[in-house]
Amino acid sequence: MFTAGAESLLHQAREIQDEELQKFCSRVVKLLQKDDPGPDAVDALQRLFLIVSATKYKRKLEKTCVDLLQTTLCSPKCPEQLQFLCAAILRERSPADNLSLSWDHIQSSQQLSLVASVLLAQGDKKEEVRSVGQHAFRVLESRQPEGPSLRHLLPVVSKITHLAPHTLHEDQTNLLSKRLVDWLRYASVQQGVAHTSGGFFSTPRARQPGPVTEVDGAVATDFFTVLSTGQHFTEDQWLNVQAFSMLRAWLVHSGPQGPSAPDADDKSELEGSTLSVLSATSTASHLLPPQERLREKAFEYCQRLVEQSTRRALRKGDADLQKACLVEAVLVLDTLCRQDPTFLYRTLSCLKALHARLCGDPARARALLPIAQFFLSHGEAAAVDSEAILQHLFTRVPCELFHSPMLAFEFVRFCGDSLPLFGRNLDILKRSFPNLFKLLAWNSPPLTSEFVVLLPSLVDAGSAVEMLHALLDLPCLTAALDLQLRLSPAASERPLWDTSLRNPSCLEASRDPEFQALLQHLLRAEASGTVQRLAPLHELLRPMTGCARVVQCAEAVPTLLQAFFSAVTRFADGALTNQLVLVLLERRDSLYQVPQYEDRVHRVLSSQLLALCALHPSLVVDLAKELLEFVGSVSSVHSRGAMLAAVAWAVGEYLSVSWDRRCTVEQITRFFEALEALLFEVTQSRPSAALPKCPPQVIAVLMTTLTKLASRSQDLIPRVSLFLSKMRTLAQSPALSSVHGEEDAGAICTRATELLTLLKMPSVAQFVLTPSAEVSEPRYHRDANTALPLALRTVSRLVEKEAGLLPG
Repeated sequence: MFTAGAESLLHQAREIQDEELQKFCSRVVKLLQKDDPGPDAVDALQRLFLIVSATKYKRKLEKTCVDLLQTTLCSPKCPEQLQFLCAAILRERSPADNLSLSWDHIQSSQQLSLVASVLLAQGDKKEEVRSVGQHAFRVLESRQPEGPSLRHLLPVVSKITHLAPHTLHEDQTNLLSKRLVDWLRYASVQQGVAHTSGGFFSTPRARQPGPVTEVDGAVATDFFTVLSTGQHFTEDQWLNVQAFSMLRAWLVHSGPQGPSAPDADDKSELEGSTLSVLSATSTASHLLPPQERLREKAFEYCQRLVEQSTRRALRKGDADLQKACLVEAVLVLDTLCRQDPTFLYRTLSCLKALHARLCGDPARARALLPIAQFFLSHGEAAAVDSEAILQHLFTRVPCELFHSPMLAFEFVRFCGDSLPLFGRNLDILKRSFPNLFKLLAWNSPPLTSEFVVLLPSLVDAGSAVEMLHALLDLPCLTAALDLQLRLSPAASERPLWDTSLRNPSCLEASRDPEFQALLQHLLRAEASGTVQRLAPLHELLRPMTGCARVVQCAEAVPTLLQAFFSAVTRFADGALTNQLVLVLLERRDSLYQVPQYEDRVHRVLSSQLLALCALHPSLVVDLAKELLEFVGSVSSVHSRGAMLAAVAWAVGEYLSVSWDRRCTVEQITRFFEALEALLFEVTQSRPSAALPKCPPQVIAVLMTTLTKLASRSQDLIPRVSLFLSKMRTLAQSPALSSVHGEEDAGAICTRATELLTLLKMPSVAQFVLTPSAEVSEPRYHRDANTALPLALRTVSRLVEKEAGLLPG
């Protein structure tokens, strides 16, 4: 991020100790106490700023130094450069309790803005925000609209409006609204005069400034806006630019509020078709109240910006500015129509034409988002169907511009912010989740947290299974998008794909018709309601598993899966839960082979499998056949130990008559035999490079599950007792210790001994291993006569006392 030289300076600044810092502060004090601080003072303050800003914790400065920094900042005779540095240093120390800035006498708007930046950084201590706002307005009132340097006050006012919106009086609100009208609508249309240093060649015959121009070079024939261009700008033109930058926030602040605002019923009447004629005949602008006049001029300004956006810019910087101003202009129009419905019918035709023009211009796709938001907000009132606009937005934009990080972020934020407005169009959003996942797959680090919030609104019972498959295939989607960009006929000058992988071998193979159908399914724009097995595609895209973007996406999937299941478990019924569990079992061995991806996903899926079983315990009986097939195979058991442990635990916990009356002894016996055979194979097989050792946690869960099943079918108790005895003997042998280590082997031996002890009293074993539902009630744990810990302690004493008399 930084150059080697910058990194060295930052390192030196962080390494300065407190003693050295105090000595340096003393030097700064001496330099600032001079009558005429020179370049040495500037250099010292620059170094001090680097020191205090290089660390995330607050550096302690001498009180004398801090006081002198404040005095220098508030001094009217101090050079601007020193004031800037003093303000920057004091801001870095925020919040501070020992500030004593004397700013009541300040009349310079630039100096006041610096002092205000320090005070506002402290928070709302001692009502600094209110006091600064009042003083800023006093300075504003003392100036004429064309007065010098008023533009330094506008950021202060904007910040105060944000931090403390109720600190301004009505007359102050009216004053600023009037000034904004003047700056927005009546700025000079002549370019500013270049500042000359006065020399021999500066004569009265110097060339007079010409009129401002449009972005395409034509002479401007209408009023000045932020999109007007020129060599130099006048003060009121700079104020015009700043006024537009704070216009939307100020409209929201000064808009109709409280009892004077129309209520919902009145507003709906205002938005009715009966006012479509009245809206065309507006009151004379100069007779309107300040806020209404500001809204009128803001509307004219935004219409002018929309017209200017149609011009072809000569410079790239102007083209980028056009796009940004167009977005802001539409947002301002949306705000105006919310506050005053009479603007609605004057805006509709403009935005309809703008939308038709932008649909064919991918470079300006960002402006489609506020237009869609506008029609979501006002479409019903204006009798305009927003479905076609949303359909185009969700179908084309993510598919074509997923590689634009700014657009991707704004698109996802638009979806989240507009959720209350979708109404009957929410189905369009839900159907488009495959397209939205393209934004996520390509930009996963910055968008993961946004999608965690958005996912609950995207998923429903009809799309849950398809979305789960899509989330598991998200890294594969990233690789497919990379491949799509490489195969695109319109190659970019700057490659958008991973350049570390120059020419993957799958590039030509992907043109095969066999893979084209799978790629088209993976890159679909809308939910199809079907699921396809993508294992051949995983194999085709294997060379791209090491791409940085694919790896980043794979790291985000576990978090997204947790958000998905958290949302699904709120509405999933038994049938949907069974389908989701089947997907978990099916996809355990069918994941894109990104390094460490399978292990991370298995950990999440195993925990979610247990959560689904707790939600609907009967699924163990419903899916008995599929679960038996899962535990009946020992292949790759070492790579899916987490899933196996979860399935075994769920069988031991929920395969019981107490959870499902359909549970039979035959089912318990079949599961017992399958798990017994599995445990025998994993403990008897010798580990090798091709067959790693089985995790000891899996062995412990399998032993416990076998014991639970035997306690429910007492004919199995002799078999499991014999097996546990052998396991205890095996755990004490050097062979198992050499495989699992002494600590793990000891844990296996301890677990086998505990289970054997329980089985010596079958009724007690069933009580402990298959407790009734009453155990979850608080009374069961508070009552000393029925508490489970008491029962266990009693059983332990009996077993220890009579161990020699019991069979075993």
